[in-house]
Amino acid sequence: MSARRFSRQRGVAVVTALLLTTLAVTIVASLFWQQQVQVRSMENQRLHLQTRWVLRGALDWARLILQQEGRDSRDVTREDGVWATPLAETRLDQYLERERQNNESYDATLSGQIFDAQARYNLANLATANGMVDPAQLAVFQRLLRNLQLNDSLAPAVADAVKRAYVATPPAVPRPNPAVPDQGGTDTGGGTAPGTDGAKGGATVRGTTSAASSGSSAPIAPLRAEDLLAVSGFTQQAVERLREYVIVLPVGTQVNPNTAKAEVLAALFENMSVSEAQSLVVQRKRTPWSEGTSLKSAGGASPTVPVAYRSDNFLVQSQVRLERAALETWSLIRRDPYDQGSRTTPVWIREL
Repeated sequence: MSARRFSRQRGVAVVTALLLTTLAVTIVASLFWQQQVQVRSMENQRLHLQTRWVLRGALDWARLILQQEGRDSRDVTREDGVWATPLAETRLDQYLERERQNNESYDATLSGQIFDAQARYNLANLATANGMVDPAQLAVFQRLLRNLQLNDSLAPAVADAVKRAYVATPPAVPRPNPAVPDQGGTDTGGGTAPGTDGAKGGATVRGTTSAASSGSSAPIAPLRAEDLLAVSGFTQQAVERLREYVIVLPVGTQVNPNTAKAEVLAALFENMSVSEAQSLVVQRKRTPWSEGTSLKSAGGASPTVPVAYRSDNFLVQSQVRLERAALETWSLIRRDPYDQGSRTTPVWIREL
């Protein structure tokens, strides 16, 4: 009996030892897993911070290009300027000392492009500085909708939305009348936080405020193309069609015919087809328009609204891939037309 009892006790001891070993292994594995998660989280934060610094450098580089272009050609912004040259995906690892020091694989790339924001129609033009709908600008927007084979009866509703929002929430900086040259000044976003139609949903905007952020129940001005979905009659397909042709800027601006697409160019004239505008696009590649050679149609007609041959608002698209981290941003850069050094100022940055 004592031998049998001893055998049972030994079996219980073995099972207990196995259970304790399993418990210890589980605890240690859990600790290692938590430590690994914390390390990976810290690595992700480091990579994300590094991508932000790289993008900051890319933005400074774009501002330098725009500043130099403004000094070299103060009166005309051409579509074939240096600023318009896209930056293809470029590897950065060969420029970073970290890889050569640590002998590690460091996959880092940068790409981007600068776009003329004044090549698009600015929806802010639909409302004048005194909070009224501008009939001439409304007609331009209607013609643009027709050129894009969209319903032009939607234009008055958009103009009314812009008017009501600007009346309820005036901008932080004076909005010059779109019918006269821009009076200069630096835009900070103010009460009319702008957006970019190149940047799609899920974005974070820095450097802007709105009526919603201040707790006001006032109407909010359209910030980007997607906001047109709030206007009755607009569909997602219509918004996608408009995305590359419209923009919302903090102040009223004039379209630059030297960089605008044919659909926007044709909308500036009362009776011009897109095919006629295409011939103007070919013409400007040889000789861009300026104050001395102003824009005219084949029949000698002038645009129904003032145009600007120099642009001072630009969109900068930047994308950085750093190992497993990726960050894409759209930024609006404003160039001071009255500063001898063509000083540039970031108005807002949107992260995707």
